[in-house]
Amino acid sequence: MPLEILGPMVVVGIVGIALLLRYLGLAEPFQLTGEHTRTAWLREIPDDVPKQILIASNRENALLKLASGKLGLVHVMGADTMARYLTDATWQHADTALTLKLDDFAAPHFTIALAPQEQAKWASLRDAP
Repeated sequence: MPLEILGPMVVVGIVGIALLLRYLGLAEPFQLTGEHTRTAWLREIPDDVPKQILIASNRENALLKLASGKLGLVHVMGADTMARYLTDATWQHADTALTLKLDDFAAPHFTIALAPQEQAKWASLRDAP
């Protein structure tokens, strides 16, 4: 097949799939709830049960206090989630965001949009015994 035909077919196909996904509502990012957060954590780390959950207002990140006493983060990536321990994480506060830097090659940092009031709640959960 000539490139003059193949190129436009591929472009039209990709655009068509993107529009179809948008039209069907399948292009929206996943939104966390308390139960979704618990399930997402236990799917990846079943041995450490969440005891407290704080979900960010954008519903794409959640801070967890676990049965072991450690902190965890559930983060939305498109239509899926990932869970990470926040052991030895560095917390950097800004006016509208919190940046968590991890010693993790696969997920070195997260920038989470949090209002100052939310940042205070997350810090209090972090500092709680």
